[in-house]
Amino acid sequence: MAIFSKSNVPQFSVDVYQNEFLPEGGREVHAIATVTSTGGGTIGSAVSAPHLYSAGQGPDAAVAIMVDCSGSMDYPPTKMRGARDATAAAIDALRDGVRFAVIGGTHVAKEVYPGGGRLAVADPTTREQAKQALRGLSAGGGTAIGTWLRLADRLLASADVAATAVRHGILLTDGRNEHESPEDLRAALDSCAGRFTCDARGVGTDWEVKEVTGIASALLGTADIVADPAGLSADFTRMMEAAMGKEVADVSLRLWTPVGVEIQFVKQVAPTVEDLTGRRTEAGPRAGDYPTGSWGDESRDYHICVRVPGAGLGQEMLAARVSLVVPQGDGTPQTLSQGLVRAVWTDDMAASTSINPQVAHYTGQAELAHVIQQGLDARKSGDLDGATAKLGRAVQLAAASGNADTAKLLSKVVDVVDAAEGTVRLKAKVAEADEMTLETRSTKTVRVKKQS
Repeated sequence: MAIFSKSNVPQFSVDVYQNEFLPEGGREVHAIATVTSTGGGTIGSAVSAPHLYSAGQGPDAAVAIMVDCSGSMDYPPTKMRGARDATAAAIDALRDGVRFAVIGGTHVAKEVYPGGGRLAVADPTTREQAKQALRGLSAGGGTAIGTWLRLADRLLASADVAATAVRHGILLTDGRNEHESPEDLRAALDSCAGRFTCDARGVGTDWEVKEVTGIASALLGTADIVADPAGLSADFTRMMEAAMGKEVADVSLRLWTPVGVEIQFVKQVAPTVEDLTGRRTEAGPRAGDYPTGSWGDESRDYHICVRVPGAGLGQEMLAARVSLVVPQGDGTPQTLSQGLVRAVWTDDMAASTSINPQVAHYTGQAELAHVIQQGLDARKSGDLDGATAKLGRAVQLAAASGNADTAKLLSKVVDVVDAAEGTVRLKAKVAEADEMTLETRSTKTVRVKKQS
């Protein structure tokens, strides 16, 4: 059954913001495509009261929760207890009728519930059974996250799960992926990409930020730190509620360009920065698809840059067509909405040199994420001058763009002398959790007000 027969499927729109005017000889066109899905009925219904749905009423969905059970989860003991409580809270947030499984992860992956290579169907009985099964979780063994992801993939690919279902994973780890090679984890991520989305969380401060954010990035999910295990239950509940709010899976941003136009990059720039350029799959003559994952009621922004052929003054052309497509039950794509990117050559200097506010804002947000990472890397390597310069630029960008959350995180790593000028001093002592939080959340952006 095609997912669009359901009354609660959201409607998609694409709004393009750009300055289409180029000077004589101009070749590079920038545009922000704002994609919005509305009317899915997720806000205030599935999210706030997931059990109001009975089996079959909500969108088809399947969820795998992967819980780190390695030996380090025993230190301190609150970590394992927090993980059990958080998983129980996530199970409580499941909507009736959603298929689910719980996986215990060490150097191998173990089915905790329901077992037998299958998924359970959420209802009061199975929720209670799953929470009982959690009591048997104990810490011991190593960490091989790729094996957890591969088991989740096998379970979520069950024959009982509809082809158009939203497939989602939640992964919790407290340590580094020490019992498989980086190549093994990369291969697992490549194998799972496009098959399910996954939110990843690091608890405590003994895990590797780039590993956790890399998992979320590859699988189009969110990443965050939960420094105190006491915060896990609230975080897991929010994650599951968000997953229950997703109503359309496997949505792609399709970019069609005329002959002679070259795509420079395609990036998601809100709510987080994510470079999609290398994830293109061909979709017919001069068209390519960029994965965006699952959608509920929400809005995201994408920065598209293309290089057009030279043209004379007064000429104009379609530089790109941006579409949202999703596979139907039979696998054929359906176009949900589209927008156009234009190029017009003019000798009006005021028109051709004006930078669109949306483009300017998100160019700054992408630079902000980049310089934070550069600054933290420089700090770790002992390059204090380089770290000061990069983190100073980050403070300046955060202040200019109104990114108060990132500015607050930066203030725990540097002493701000002059935010507008980007003048800072590195703090002599920085709590590890504060540094990891800044790194983990560095790609989060703030929206810019839409321009008319």
